Amino acid sequence: MAQPAFAERAGEVEIKLALPARWAADPAALVARIAAVPALARRKATQQAVHSVYYDTPTQALRQQRATLRLRRVGADRGAQWLQTLKTAGRCDSALSQRGEWELPVAGPALELGQFADTPWPALDPEGVLAAALEPCFATDFERTRWTLRVPGGGRVEVALDIGRIVAQECQAPIAELELELLEGPPAALFALARRIARSTPLLPLAASKAERGFALRRQAGSGPEAMSARPVALPSGLSLRAIARQVLGEAFLQFSANLHALQQARAPDAPELLHQARVGWRRFRSLHRLLRPGLPALPPWAPLGPLLAALGALRDLDVARLDTLPPLAQDFVADAAQRRRAWQDLQAALEQAAQQALEAVHQALQAPAVGQVLLAWVEWLETLDGPLVDAAAAPPLPEPKPARRWLRRRTRDLAKRLDGALAEAAHGGGMDAQHRARILAKRLRYASEAFAALLPGRERRRHAQALAWQNRLGATRDTVQAALLAGQHGAAPELVAFLRGVAAGRKHR
Repeated sequence: MAQPAFAERAGEVEIKLALPARWAADPAALVARIAAVPALARRKATQQAVHSVYYDTPTQALRQQRATLRLRRVGADRGAQWLQTLKTAGRCDSALSQRGEWELPVAGPALELGQFADTPWPALDPEGVLAAALEPCFATDFERTRWTLRVPGGGRVEVALDIGRIVAQECQAPIAELELELLEGPPAALFALARRIARSTPLLPLAASKAERGFALRRQAGSGPEAMSARPVALPSGLSLRAIARQVLGEAFLQFSANLHALQQARAPDAPELLHQARVGWRRFRSLHRLLRPGLPALPPWAPLGPLLAALGALRDLDVARLDTLPPLAQDFVADAAQRRRAWQDLQAALEQAAQQALEAVHQALQAPAVGQVLLAWVEWLETLDGPLVDAAAAPPLPEPKPARRWLRRRTRDLAKRLDGALAEAAHGGGMDAQHRARILAKRLRYASEAFAALLPGRERRRHAQALAWQNRLGATRDTVQAALLAGQHGAAPELVAFLRGVAAGRKHR
């Protein structure tokens, strides 16, 4: 088996793409499938067995400094080569990551930290305290298939297909991903190649490295994959509109895509928070883009996501009904009547079965290549908001941007006025349509006031709590109506459907 030529590198630029997790069950078939992609067909590939152990202190002091330390064995038996790698985080909040990386050979299965003298390691551990406390945290085992090819424009890219697993204590997670690493040329070359692969291969942009996924797996301790919720974004007051959009839309997109990736690995509808946070990420992205849209270049169309979004919505409606809306109402309906208890149990069983089918529909939707194509186009769109996607060292200076704070305040105030009007209409007999409009506007104002809190005056920030309260009130009514509709669609007893409709009507008028 051919051995690679490893070298110390000052940094790496790569795109990570996740493949359907179920494909990892048949590695040979997956390798053959990727090798047949037109961009890689008839290209010579090499294969290597790769075993890595990731180190940190018991308090994960390196991870807190956004650094990763890894000891890796490449190859097997007597021909194996041992390498130690230090990585420091740079721009790694999307599938396009740009990080510092220093990789050096070592004699065997032990760290040799003294070799890191000319890297950031001395600054990370000036007193040697971390070195004394290091311990293995988790391991990865995978088979790597690599292709190296030239792409139009003079770029050279390495494509690595990794198939295997992450192991942290008693927990495991599959690895089925492609990494496109830029060896020479502009970063745009990575996207050009990724687009060619995405034409025939279902994939998802993957921001999380193997190290991040390993630490997450260690934290889970058998509790299931973690959902990624919204995270605050620091927005200095002098930022331009495009710089603001790059950060807030990038964070919302990361929430959407990361939870999609975790949901892709779920085999049973027992992780409702993954689904919920995926849909929240999508709504935040769409809502914030709508507010910022007048000052941004056109976003690649999202119509191909329609089947996936519909599948996510159908599963979420089932989750809310069976897990949130119905359980508090059970005793009021059953009232110790055996016949009613059976009717209630029959409905719960029907909704459980429907949820499993809906999850399978989500998995099927995620395997449409068009989904990956749209998400990949959005990653590239986000990366170019601040300027052309070129080598940073060769990029010409950009004109000084104009701060966007005043513009954002005006847009947020206009949104608040629209919500006030919708609430007034709903309160004066506007019906369910008016309530639905008010709920959507309340969500949009909530997302805006959260994302731009640092740039808004106190009065506008306080609207966040008001919008959240209205969203919750109007949402509870909608959820009860939806539960009644689902009960009717899944053959619930007529008296149970009538009961739920009555509860919905009461909440609507209240």
